[in-house]
Amino acid sequence: MKKYLTKGTISLLVIFLVLIIDQWIKIWIKTHMYWHDSIRVTDWFYIYFTENNGMAFGMEIFGKLFLTTFRIVAVGFIGWYLYKIVKQGFKTGYIVCVSLILTGALGNIIDSVFYGVIFNESTHSQIATFMPDGGGYSTWFYGKVVDMFYFPIIDTTWPSWMPMVGGEHFIFFSPIFNFADAAISCGIIALLLFYSKYLNQSHAIDDKKLKNEN
Repeated sequence: MKKYLTKGTISLLVIFLVLIIDQWIKIWIKTHMYWHDSIRVTDWFYIYFTENNGMAFGMEIFGKLFLTTFRIVAVGFIGWYLYKIVKQGFKTGYIVCVSLILTGALGNIIDSVFYGVIFNESTHSQIATFMPDGGGYSTWFYGKVVDMFYFPIIDTTWPSWMPMVGGEHFIFFSPIFNFADAAISCGIIALLLFYSKYLNQSHAIDDKKLKNEN
């Protein structure tokens, strides 16, 4: 069994599984829910369908085409780096973390590049369909990223006696995100917690090889 579960194989399995799960969730949400429709799972967890033009957790920075292009360039770089560390035999956990980051970015790229063409608009009164007769809601590279996970862990109102914020509504952790965002976040957090010493190791190996060659 170990013969087949090489580090490269494990990386490909992570990429394949995360990408399939991410896209399955997004397509189901897109084709079964109205825009801003909500499903209560618990008091602190909702499936809430929304879309955004920006980056992770609904942030919108710069233009749409710039963001999509940036994602593609970033995925190309991360993919090259992943290939490099697999070949150099880095620890499996480190490779899995990088694979999660790569797949999360790739999952949101698929939305940005294709969803505007293969789906029609999701609205409060219309559920989107796949490959509609009238065409999609936008053009290539201008699709919206589908988000759905909402965790209002604390939903309350500040006491009236508090200065500045008294009486105002407060929600702890209001961002709405998707499975791809979660993969990126988990990969980055795990890297920082468990593998920070490996982040520059590949560069050190390259420098050493270069010195030996000279």
